[in-house]
Amino acid sequence: MSKNAIVVERLSKRYLIGHRVARGQYKYIALRDVIEREVKNFARKAADVVRGQQVVQGDEIEEFWALKDVNFEVKQGEVLGIIGRNGAGKSTLLKILSRITDPTEGRVVLRGRVSSLLEVGTGFHPELTGRENIFLNGAILGMTQREIRAKFDEIVAFAEVEKFLDTPVKHYSSGMYVRLAFAVAAHLEPEILIVDEVLAVGDAEFQKKCLGKMDDVSRRYGRTVLLVSHNMAAIQSLSHKLILFEKGTIKGAGAVDDVLRLYTQSAKLEGADFDTSNCVRKSDECEIRDAWIEVAGAGKAALIDCDQEFSFVIIFAVHSNLTCSPEFVIRDASGIPIIFAPTGHYGGFSCDLVPGTYELRSYCPGLKLASGTYLVDVGVAHTGKKYFTYYESALRFQITERMFSWFGQVHGQARVPMFLKTTAKGPL
Repeated sequence: MSKNAIVVERLSKRYLIGHRVARGQYKYIALRDVIEREVKNFARKAADVVRGQQVVQGDEIEEFWALKDVNFEVKQGEVLGIIGRNGAGKSTLLKILSRITDPTEGRVVLRGRVSSLLEVGTGFHPELTGRENIFLNGAILGMTQREIRAKFDEIVAFAEVEKFLDTPVKHYSSGMYVRLAFAVAAHLEPEILIVDEVLAVGDAEFQKKCLGKMDDVSRRYGRTVLLVSHNMAAIQSLSHKLILFEKGTIKGAGAVDDVLRLYTQSAKLEGADFDTSNCVRKSDECEIRDAWIEVAGAGKAALIDCDQEFSFVIIFAVHSNLTCSPEFVIRDASGIPIIFAPTGHYGGFSCDLVPGTYELRSYCPGLKLASGTYLVDVGVAHTGKKYFTYYESALRFQITERMFSWFGQVHGQARVPMFLKTTAKGPL
């Protein structure tokens, strides 16, 4: 039976947040009130310094628990995936495990050397060269120069920075920085490798290399890996088990499919609201008042299966006689357009409207896309030729991963029904 590489018991982390008391612009404030307030703030800060506590600016102090009573264990050689919404406490947990910050309560037991990659260039000195930073990180992990030299060529080859090896890393691009940082973290043989969402910085080819290396580190060398990511395909393919965080606590833990199902249920309406922050075009003739994605039989949602029927719904007001149609563009998580979904000039639909408020539904039999997050541009156009109003990345949805028992996980950007005629010739 394998030993526990990580044991977390009743772990909690509290932060103090300062707030300024709101005061009206024209409200009279007596000088004695100002003096009294500042004396109280000074006394409180002085007491915090004497006690060795966090010094917080502000008139009122609020307690915020980033983590609260967290318990779990990770066995040696396991890959633990950690998922959850932004602000759920995932990064705080990794910082405690990496000894960057101390917990308020509880304890952590780590058996083995820990290498962390929490953000671009973690642990790098910007004035040192790439070569020097490799040896510096190795020394921090407790490795001898002989051990580092044995891995040196492999690290450089993986990072693909040979030409700039003797250049200070402060002159590296973000891609070069993260390639070298990951190469050092993964190749210097730590017993525990902690990786945050930093891999999203790299290009697709580099991400593929990193995922392959993490899989290799776990399966071949028996290292323990903690992986935080919003890429559900990567989480599902690499992880042995999952933990779902919500508001600083563990909402679910265990088998990958069970926790993913719990996450997708909790995330059903996350991102379903119409986002009007990026308005590209407005018009006095027409305005979009609301929009959403509606799954057949389930109502408003932001999570759909790759072959599930759904509709784009737009509520908009027309202020003059118009002939118009809704138009949609689907983008990947990085904002690159991948699908133009017309209904008007190219789709053959248009409607003649008089002033009033209308609802339009554009039906889709299913999107054969790979799992992940997608964005949707929403617009209303004059039969597809001229946009009256247009919002970029106004809707967000997730495609869930489909598993097929006869060949495992589906990969790729899209799933297109295709049958290839195959012939055999041989023996040769």
